[in-house]
Amino acid sequence: MRTLRVALAQINTTVGDLTGNARLITDAIGQARELGADIVAVPELALTGYPPEDLLLRRSFVEENVRILHERIVPATAGIAAVVGFVDLEDDIYNAAAVMHDGRLAGRYHKQFLPNYGVFDEERYFQRGTQSPVFRLAGVHVAVNICEDIWYTDGPTRAQSRAGAEVVININGSPYHRGKGHERERMIATRASDNSVIVCYVNQVGGQDELVLDGHSVIYDERGVLVARAPQFDEHLLLADLDAESVWQSRLHDPRYRKERREQRDDPSTPTITVTDAPGGARNRQPVVPTIQPTLGPLAETYEALVLGVRDYMRKTGFTVAGVALSGGIDSALVAAIAVDALGPQNVIGVSMPSRFSSEGSKTDAAALAERLGIKFMALPIEKPFAAYLDVLAAPFADTQFGTAEENLQARVRGNLMMALSNKFGWLVLTTGNKSELATGYATLYGDMAGGFAVIKDVPKTLVWQLARHRNARAGTDVIPRSIIEKPPSAELRPGQLDTDSLPPYDILDPILEAYVEQDRSPEEIVALGYDEATVRRVVRLVDVNEYKRRQAPPGIKITPRAFGRDRRLPIATRPQP
Repeated sequence: MRTLRVALAQINTTVGDLTGNARLITDAIGQARELGADIVAVPELALTGYPPEDLLLRRSFVEENVRILHERIVPATAGIAAVVGFVDLEDDIYNAAAVMHDGRLAGRYHKQFLPNYGVFDEERYFQRGTQSPVFRLAGVHVAVNICEDIWYTDGPTRAQSRAGAEVVININGSPYHRGKGHERERMIATRASDNSVIVCYVNQVGGQDELVLDGHSVIYDERGVLVARAPQFDEHLLLADLDAESVWQSRLHDPRYRKERREQRDDPSTPTITVTDAPGGARNRQPVVPTIQPTLGPLAETYEALVLGVRDYMRKTGFTVAGVALSGGIDSALVAAIAVDALGPQNVIGVSMPSRFSSEGSKTDAAALAERLGIKFMALPIEKPFAAYLDVLAAPFADTQFGTAEENLQARVRGNLMMALSNKFGWLVLTTGNKSELATGYATLYGDMAGGFAVIKDVPKTLVWQLARHRNARAGTDVIPRSIIEKPPSAELRPGQLDTDSLPPYDILDPILEAYVEQDRSPEEIVALGYDEATVRRVVRLVDVNEYKRRQAPPGIKITPRAFGRDRRLPIATRPQP
């Protein structure tokens, strides 16, 4: 039998940390070698970290990544082959994969399909590759391509399989959004079965600024059947023995493959490069039983993405302690719970800042939440600074009614206090606004929007409630007090205030926002779905006129296909729809 033992290393790299990333890569190579792997693959741009963005415009950075590849990583491949994502520098720069074996660079692959949509800007940086080489390794023909390349039916995977590749290793930096993992698996299964090729898909794991990369590396055989799956949101080395003979047998029964391969045979863009003819070690080692980790449910995977996003943002920016303003409401409760799961209760501080309008229930709920989470809690009533502001503004505000300006003063006092605590003690302030509020501008600039990281800025309000219930169900107890989940949402900035005074009920608002923001439907199309026309036009206008607020919001975790900032980019100075 011709077997190939493949190791897929889903590692958590840090953008710009070439030395640290090289250490992670060489550690993965060493671990794979100890397990008898013939070849190990790490994710796309693993050496630079993903995505490196405008660091790529610094020639010294690109040159250093090439130097480290040659001086530290290539020598680490003694006795094993490795596929490593890096930035190649030739006539231009390329999103590349280095194929190494036994201390030498055997070849390179340059990414051909450069995504330039959503969160991706690869046309801004990279040149497109033109070659689709196949590498002969231990009697097995192995092809390498990168991320977007495998999403195209007529892309490199097809050309490489027709050129004889029996195994395709696809290295990735594929960001998470809800349901993305299942989309990937459907695509990979299709690509494998359509090309009678084993597909090994390795993805990065970890948070990087607003992105979370979920790992979820998989191997599908030539029939489109799942062979192995790594866990979501954790570093992992996925190991499997691949049977190249089964690919050969499958192709013998497919005359279409034989015809297409004949047409591909003399194509100069698909050269075969011999890495080594020495047989693999399968004859001298015990077979590996590949693992298939279960996937998480929709709420569990979303929650874990938020936890990982907070943990890595803190770690990679050098913060150790997070501060959360606890209002007694559902949003701040969920953010505090996520922070505790990401950082540990000893590294989270809850701050209650009641005003003259705060209900007794909100004050006791904030304290109860802190106690159940096991975090330090402090209460800083804002009546004195709020009254001082009103006194200073008494003359210009004379003969006017108490309104939005006075309401927002309370939020801004709270923002000042949180940022003062941050300055004094080095906390990172986690803001607590959700996507529904950010979409409609139901948030105060320099008030509740003040902070360093917006944990749930891409989480609609209705999903906030679902995630809070999920967190309690996971704990088997009401870590988030039931009174917080069940109370009507209110900013409590004036007597008797409710969110529904300013916004439609969230079960109506959120579907309208999804249609307008996520799906780019017109107001007329949304009305045709059965929503009240006046309500739709009011919501659309709120979204349009509040772009200026969103531009000033802190970064936050992307969990939907269309997050504000990274995905949805609209002008501020524009004429909104009527």
